[in-house]
Amino acid sequence: MSNEYRHVELLTGDVRRRRWTTEQKLTIIEQSFEPGETVSSTARRHGVAPNLLYRWRRLLSEGGAAAVDSDEPVVGNSEVKKLEDRVRELERMLGRKTMEVEILREALSKADFKKTDIAADLVAEGRFAMKAVADTLGVSRSNLIERLKGRSKPRGSYHKAEDAELLPIIRRLVDQRPTYGYRRIAALLNRERRAADKPVVNAKRVHRIMGNHAMLLEKHTAVRKGRIHDGKVMVMRSNLRWCSDGLEFTCWNGEVIRLAFIIDAFDREIIAWTAVANAGISGSDVRDMMLEAVEKRFHATRAPHAIEHLSDNGSAYTARDTRLFAQALNLTPCFTPVASPQSNGMSEAFVKTLKRDYVRISPLPDAETALRLIDGWIEDYNEIHPHSALKMASPRQFIRAKST
Repeated sequence: MSNEYRHVELLTGDVRRRRWTTEQKLTIIEQSFEPGETVSSTARRHGVAPNLLYRWRRLLSEGGAAAVDSDEPVVGNSEVKKLEDRVRELERMLGRKTMEVEILREALSKADFKKTDIAADLVAEGRFAMKAVADTLGVSRSNLIERLKGRSKPRGSYHKAEDAELLPIIRRLVDQRPTYGYRRIAALLNRERRAADKPVVNAKRVHRIMGNHAMLLEKHTAVRKGRIHDGKVMVMRSNLRWCSDGLEFTCWNGEVIRLAFIIDAFDREIIAWTAVANAGISGSDVRDMMLEAVEKRFHATRAPHAIEHLSDNGSAYTARDTRLFAQALNLTPCFTPVASPQSNGMSEAFVKTLKRDYVRISPLPDAETALRLIDGWIEDYNEIHPHSALKMASPRQFIRAKST
């Protein structure tokens, strides 16, 4: 049995990594070259890893003491200066070429001719790769392939014979719904075509037809800044959360109409509403509206399960009688933070829709006329209005589709 024991140091506290000076490294290296010495024995005697001592020896043979001091290969100063000059020259060349490319791209974008013609000529010469030409000029590579094969013909102005059939229908829908954009017009058009067993029309095609005949809405450019709202108002099925809010608008003779409503956070149906002229929405009005909503949805005077009732902090909603009445109907009153309309965004969205698509395009000479129109507006919204969150179906269409 060998009597040699390996020396082991037990570290019981915080120990910093040892830093060897250049003189210490050179001394250890010299000892490793002495007769009868090996790298392993010398390293063990000085508490150095054998592979580290081997690295020091190699650096000494390649770069001298400077390499051992820096613990990495040494490059001559002249070589470093040459490399730095080369890097600076390449950076100048890259900046100049980048600027030239941007100038050429900007010039091509403002030119009267088509970029695809120039790209096809460049690729045909064979000097540049097709992908590089397509990426640089911003053209379709598949178009270039078709052109080189001789199968592609220059495209003229867009024209489709069937558009003549669609144009009068689209014009009629736009006249009926002047606030609708092309997506909702396409939804109404496709409803009529499905009813007549005709194929549906792509919304982009409707956009082209409306654009060619000056029927598109102007883009909305206003930017409204507000607090960020990261919560979710929508739920996964009907009758889990109802949202309520109010709005007001003025008739032509100065009379003011105030309207309150309850909307389902899933299917977006306006379940119940109430409106008054030249007065505020009272707590009694809100309580009557709550009872009407429960009766319409469940044909009972109490909901079979708890339903969240989300509203702002208006006095009609926060009144003690209203809160107790809501609890008796199995509604759980929930209130948004102060000055945070985004927290009740579903109700705010309906307010915007009602004012944009109904109030602003309807004749409102007086309060009596306005009160007569509101019922038709709500019915039209529930039965016809396409909703993007419902895959362009109306709220009641969506409810019927879910029930089948």
